[in-house]
Amino acid sequence: MACRISELVLGCRDPEALARFWCEVLDFVVLDREGGEMLEIGPREGFGGPQPTIILSRRDEPEKGKARLHIDVNATDRDQEAELERLLKLGARPADIGQTGEEEWHVLADPEGNEFCLLKARIAPL
Repeated sequence: MACRISELVLGCRDPEALARFWCEVLDFVVLDREGGEMLEIGPREGFGGPQPTIILSRRDEPEKGKARLHIDVNATDRDQEAELERLLKLGARPADIGQTGEEEWHVLADPEGNEFCLLKARIAPL
């Protein structure tokens, strides 16, 4: 038997604010709260489905060094440019990590500066 990713954990200064952003981006809902220290967001069906949940864990200080994990997202109901516009309106901003401009994806940062990529291909919703 193999493993499957069930959760991604992201340290952040403001779990509530970041939860609002990622819930809008991914059409997720808040599944669990532990005081002001941790929020778990995920699909409306809850934990254990085909999509992993995201745990937003309060960290007062950013961790040293470059993040070794980032999230890639694909639009499900619009083209890449329309989704880019939506993400920017939600509070994402372009991030420069040395891309050439020839890539088929956009590198963005969430409101706390965590990098993620908007890929070109549209995928079917779950």
